[in-house]
Amino acid sequence: MTGAVGIEYAGVRDLRGPLLFVEGVSGVGWDEFATIALESGERRHGLVLEVDRDMAVVQVLEDTAGMNRTGTRVAFSGTPLRIPVGAGWLGRVCNGRGEPADGGPPVLGRSYALVGGAPINPVRREPPNDAVLTGVGAVDVLTTLVRGQKLPVFSAAGLPHLELAVQIAAQATCGGEPFAVVFAGMGLTHADTVSVRDGLAARSAARELVLLLNTADDPVIERLLTPRLALTVAEHLAFSVGRHVLVVMTDMTAYAEALREVSAARGEIPARRAYPGYLYSDLASLYERCGRIRGRPGSVTILPVLTMPAGDITHPVPDLTGYITEGQIVLSAEVQAAGTYPPVDPLASLSRLMRKGTGAGRTRADHPAVAAQLIAALARSRQVRELADLIGRSALSPTDLRHLDFEDAFRHRFLTQGVDENRSLDDSLDRAWEVLLTLPRSQLGMLPADLLDAHAPPQNQEGR
Repeated sequence: MTGAVGIEYAGVRDLRGPLLFVEGVSGVGWDEFATIALESGERRHGLVLEVDRDMAVVQVLEDTAGMNRTGTRVAFSGTPLRIPVGAGWLGRVCNGRGEPADGGPPVLGRSYALVGGAPINPVRREPPNDAVLTGVGAVDVLTTLVRGQKLPVFSAAGLPHLELAVQIAAQATCGGEPFAVVFAGMGLTHADTVSVRDGLAARSAARELVLLLNTADDPVIERLLTPRLALTVAEHLAFSVGRHVLVVMTDMTAYAEALREVSAARGEIPARRAYPGYLYSDLASLYERCGRIRGRPGSVTILPVLTMPAGDITHPVPDLTGYITEGQIVLSAEVQAAGTYPPVDPLASLSRLMRKGTGAGRTRADHPAVAAQLIAALARSRQVRELADLIGRSALSPTDLRHLDFEDAFRHRFLTQGVDENRSLDDSLDRAWEVLLTLPRSQLGMLPADLLDAHAPPQNQEGR
């Protein structure tokens, strides 16, 4: 963090939660970086959240614990918060403020960038294309992640969303092109931080990873800064260094709760479920920083992970996230209860840009048709299962019974995967074919005849 120190102000009027109210200021602007000197000699840092005439509201990054009004002095830098950017971040583990947590020196860079950032100008956006392969079959085949896309993971308490996020961050590739992962953890337990560091150790050692970890007992303001630091680092790696960067941000619900806490400390009028009325625009200011820029190398792809309180997909955080992003990967407690990992619910999941990054020349020529047929067959199987619950299995037709068997085959042969299993796209698609061919050919109407002829064995040719 950087910023020149100017005049020191001693007029601290109030300390409220993570906020510091300074009066008598002049020439101070919004988002300005501040240095705070305590009576003990300790120095802390903050950002100007609001300015009203001669009163500045400063959010203290290290929290206001131990501070008092009389012995505190505040100096404003005159510029927003900036951080060094460059390849020096790769392989480093830092806290949510970007300070080293791996015992190494401070991260240095040849240039600095504003942490606030800005969404990419729509005029300069390049349409997303080409896939980011995660090594997770259910994601790669059914909800393909495309370079420059923002695709959230919707989860609930007790589901392995952090394990899935770590697995994707550890395994993701971009067709052999220069690649990096920026992992931003927010509100994690200390046990979670250990598992994240262990799970990503190999990628970190290969200098393909930037790890920013904010724990639940860290100051709440730090939680608001963590994703912005991650995106600032990612943008430089992508658009200046030329890498394709995947930014994994978990848990965005913890971020939103931190935003709610700060809003309450400011005395703002609450909106839905006490979240601030600007929650939508605040989330959009993060999610819209992904994409590809015309004439620039690299791309930024965002995979935000959020937990839905009580599994409620209409909760403000998943609801607003769904409006901003291009689809969702939904984890299901029902699938988890069946002992399946990853517990993805394919019928509730969607990647709206999947068609842009799949097919001949990108993944595999049969990929779009196989994915569409899998979803269609699975939807039919769910209907048959509900029918079987009503009238009994014995009353079903032979074709309906094949659909019930298909659902079991889908779960065991295709969906189920090890936490450390890095499954290639070819392997995932071959498994998909194996599952589809448990159905008679008459039930595979979304697959072109030439593909069926190439993959179906003679015993599965009935219904031609």
